[in-house]
Amino acid sequence: MSRRNDRKPDQLRPVSITRHFVDHAEGSCLIACGNTRVLCTASIEEKLPPWMRDQQRGWITAEYGMLPRSTHQRSAREASRGKQSGRTLEIQRLIGRSMRSVVNLDKLGKRTIWLDCDVIQADGGTRTASITGAFIALTDALGHLHRGGIIPELPITNYVAAVSCGLVGDTPLLDLDYEEDSHCQTDMNFVMTSHGQFVEIQGTAEGAPFSHGDFNAMLALAQKGIAELITIQRQALA
Repeated sequence: MSRRNDRKPDQLRPVSITRHFVDHAEGSCLIACGNTRVLCTASIEEKLPPWMRDQQRGWITAEYGMLPRSTHQRSAREASRGKQSGRTLEIQRLIGRSMRSVVNLDKLGKRTIWLDCDVIQADGGTRTASITGAFIALTDALGHLHRGGIIPELPITNYVAAVSCGLVGDTPLLDLDYEEDSHCQTDMNFVMTSHGQFVEIQGTAEGAPFSHGDFNAMLALAQKGIAELITIQRQALA
């Protein structure tokens, strides 16, 4: 099948990462994956959540949101509706889990790092872009602590990135944009580390169930795409 901009089935959209996008945050970046753009910031708080007050390790958590005109039509801010949607809660928990999986929290000290991922423009893959960008912001925030002599070493154990895959017209595709995502028969998100380990796999059949062979094909695409995203992360952090 043909894709926008003649993209091949196993080809990522153009990806760019701009570090230090926000002056006040200890870590920040703007990540663009095609027409999807997410602002990721990392803020250091010198205290732990109340439920961790007796622990000697740190914590990393995330919040996620979409700006009202990040999509084709304006959507109301969740704050004005009085509660977050189930989708928002799911995504921000996924971002937090993904970052905690690659940081030694014992070496972070008794502090919290807040990751805020705000979608400026959405064209599919906002959660995966948020994870890939949040890692950059988190790394810069940890570097801030290390350079200041607050922690003796960077507690990062791995890189982590995420990408979407799907079946569109029975063709496995990497990194779906909005149009592809809205027409896919199967939608999957993969979160993986630079060591090839899995943090999370989310998969849903939107129509007919998908086969083991379909899953393996999408997994192979995801492994290729995440390896490329981690290379881009390394270049951005160099």
